[in-house]
Order: sequence, then structure tokens, then C-alpha cells
Amino acid sequence: MLKVFIVGISGKMGKMICNAAQSSDDIEICGGLDAFDGGVFPTFKRAADVNVAADVIIDFSRPETLDEVISLCDKLSCPAVIATTGYDDGQLKKIDELSKRRGVLISGNMSFGVNLLTELVKSSAAALGVDFDVEIVEKHHNMKVDAPSGTALMLAQSAAEARKEKSKIVAGRSGKSCKRERGDIGISSVRGGTIVGQHDVEFIGDDEIITLSHTALSRKIFAFGSLKAARFMAGKKSGKYDMKDVLGIKKV
Repeated sequence: MLKVFIVGISGKMGKMICNAAQSSDDIEICGGLDAFDGGVFPTFKRAADVNVAADVIIDFSRPETLDEVISLCDKLSCPAVIATTGYDDGQLKKIDELSKRRGVLISGNMSFGVNLLTELVKSSAAALGVDFDVEIVEKHHNMKVDAPSGTALMLAQSAAEARKEKSKIVAGRSGKSCKRERGDIGISSVRGGTIVGQHDVEFIGDDEIITLSHTALSRKIFAFGSLKAARFMAGKKSGKYDMKDVLGIKKV
């Protein structure tokens, strides 16, 4: 059995992963890290208090928990699947450093469909170039704390990397000096109700628009994606990975 430790075990995604694991015959939830009790699973408030063994850590928490996640990886000598978003440059550097001694998979979205969408966006951006303006609209529930979403940034970066000309990512527009510059990739964020996640990427040219879209109808897709990533990361000693490695998607 693969022993999985969940950071954020008492949160919505933590609970969803626990439920998804119950339908699996090869994964055991061995415990979690959270400020609140994790129910039937051993739950700890600090990495220093953890006294269970684990094969893989899944992190679905908040950026400010990163130091605890890093401490856990080193204490338990195991790889991590990092699904948390909203990191700043300094925190991303810490993750890069961690990957030199532990296996780390980090992704702005754990669903299979979104990671395929990312490659479709990259192919489209490469083919269409900067003659087509790119606008991304991301929609999430009213409790989401970071904007733009990690998925929207992942999609925008994919488009920017594929273009031959330099592109700038512009998150939100306000004021009187918002004229689009050549190559800009715009992101707009919507927060409302119980939207799990919707991302629309529009390539807007003269007299035509191409739209690529993904809609998440349930958090289950992120839970099952996380467990698939955990299986992939089991035994990885070091290195940095993403969901495309898990899914075997050829990177364009």
C-alpha cells in the first residue's frame, strides 16, 4: 500500500482526497497536517510533531504552509505533490531548491483535462503568433483567495512560451491607460457562488475568434489527479515534475 500524507487534510480538497482514496485498493491515508482535526486520520499541527511514516506527501493548503511542507519532505525523506497555488518568486525558488534533494511535482491544476488544455493552448499560440490577441477568463467560487488562479497563469505562461515574440501577462485592467500592447496576454478573474473552476482561452484575430475551454464540474477530478500524481512520484528521489509527466502528454 502507498502511504499518503495530506497537508490540508481538513480542507475541502483534503477531505475529497481522503474520500477518493477509500475507493482505491493501493493507497492508504496515513495522516495529515492541519490546524483542525482530520477526523479518523492522525492529524498534526506542525511538521515537528509528525510521528507517522509516509511514501508521498500531497499538499493542498496555502502558500504560507510551504516551510512546513519542506520540513515534512526532509523529515519523512519522501517526495511531494504540490497542488497549492499563489506562491511568490521567493517561495518558488524554495521549491526549486527542494527538488534538488527530493522529488517534487508541482502543478497549477491537477486535472487531466486542464493539462491537456495547456498543451492545446501552447500549440495554438505557436501557430497563431501575436497577430491573435490572447485573453483568458477564469471563474471560481467566492471563497477562492488568490487571483488570478494558478491554472490561468499556467495557461498564460504556456501561450507566452510558445510565441516567437516576447509577451507580457496582464492580470486585470483598470483605469484610463489600458490600451492593449502587442503581445499582451490578458487575464480576467471572476469570483462567485460555488463555481468549481472554469477557464476560457480566447485567441482573437481580425474577424475571427478561437476559444479553448475547460469546465470542472466537481473537485473529484483534482482529487483523482492528485492520487495519480502520488503514484507516479512514489520512489522519486529528486527532480522537478508536472502533471504532463504523469499523463505522458508530449510537451510541445
